[in-house]
Amino acid sequence: MTAAGTLPSEKDIWRWLEDVPDPEIPVVSVVDLGIVRDVAVDKGGAVVTVTPTYSGCPATAVIAMEIETALRKKGLDPVRLETRLSPAWTTDWISDEGRSKLKEYGIAPPVQGTSCAGAMKQANATVACPRCGSENTEEISRFGSTPCKASWRCRDCLEPFDHFKSF
Repeated sequence: MTAAGTLPSEKDIWRWLEDVPDPEIPVVSVVDLGIVRDVAVDKGGAVVTVTPTYSGCPATAVIAMEIETALRKKGLDPVRLETRLSPAWTTDWISDEGRSKLKEYGIAPPVQGTSCAGAMKQANATVACPRCGSENTEEISRFGSTPCKASWRCRDCLEPFDHFKSF
């Protein structure tokens, strides 16, 4: 319940969660990333179901804390978080708005529909440079600034950039 003793709607909670940034990529919210799977409201408060991007993600605990903090600041208490591991999170769950925000931030978003292992190579998918839009790009290192990103370079504008890996 909120401080006023009323329950917010699920729609309200979803809207509030849109303001909770991912701690590793703060331009996208936990809703943009698709890790918030469900929101439920009952007499006991709110239940937010989250699927981590992967089981070893170092930001998982911080995300849970930020979700709880944001909802409590809106007067919602109690807040309960549940973790759902199945189905596993996939980059296909990133919203179109989230993909646009990644690109504007300088991170090439994952190629839609290539979440299965090896699907990018099978589909001959290309990664467009988020700066100039060229598809004349190459992977420099499979390991980037965070575990979910790889380092790439544009052969046309010569700028390095992160690419959000497909999972």
